[in-house]
Amino acid sequence: MMQHQRLKQQAMMQNPHPALLSAPQIEPILSGNLPPGFDSSTCCSVYVGNIQPQVTEPLLLEVFSNAGSIEGFKLIRKEKSSYGFVDYFDHRSADLAIVTLNGRHLFGQPIKINWAYARSQREDTSGHFNVFVGDLSPEVTDAMLYACFSVCHNCSDARVMWDQKTGRSRGFGFVSFRSQQDAQNAINDLNGKWLGSRQIRCNWATKEDDQENNDDAPENNLQYTTVYVGNLSPELLLLIFISISMHLAWELLKMCGCNGIKVLVL
Repeated sequence: MMQHQRLKQQAMMQNPHPALLSAPQIEPILSGNLPPGFDSSTCCSVYVGNIQPQVTEPLLLEVFSNAGSIEGFKLIRKEKSSYGFVDYFDHRSADLAIVTLNGRHLFGQPIKINWAYARSQREDTSGHFNVFVGDLSPEVTDAMLYACFSVCHNCSDARVMWDQKTGRSRGFGFVSFRSQQDAQNAINDLNGKWLGSRQIRCNWATKEDDQENNDDAPENNLQYTTVYVGNLSPELLLLIFISISMHLAWELLKMCGCNGIKVLVL
């Protein structure tokens, strides 16, 4: 905490970017919901979410360069809310960016910043048992929710649902357990307990709850139409596009009533 305070004091001495308001609108997430075993003390990259579509790459670079020298960055554009990644040369700069910029308004929309990590570093919880947690107070973060439920055995994940437009908590979240009995014990032990400024409400997550939990995932959002595939050779990429083009052409011919096609080899 002492280190975070020193970093924050140093950052306040710098002139803020004009696109940012003078005060954060949501509570900073200093650690967030990090996968077990993730060591943030050596991490130099941050994830930036809930970015207003008007934000450009030069503006993102200018805003985050206030925290330190940037090695690289990437902005992934979406229609309603974009996201990106900023890579710093050192851990201190990344730490400073999280402490000072998380929750700040960028063109009227609060950005969410956390440590960046590979998806493979997070445990797959698709087969785990999910608990619905309601009546969450606005200050509760993923990390606070995980800390509350990690007193129970086999807690694997905890997520607060956030409003994409305002960046504020929607007042509920989900906690995953590897064991059904441990999930039931958590419901029995923590239902009605105080977390932040409210008593939480715990119950089994229904299918409707799980669907709402996954609504923002790329695989469940029809607005996401871009797939990133890396480390492909030019030759393999050409073969893939030829295969796709032939498939689309064949489907188009069938739609036009063509039931057969002859290939002429010259």
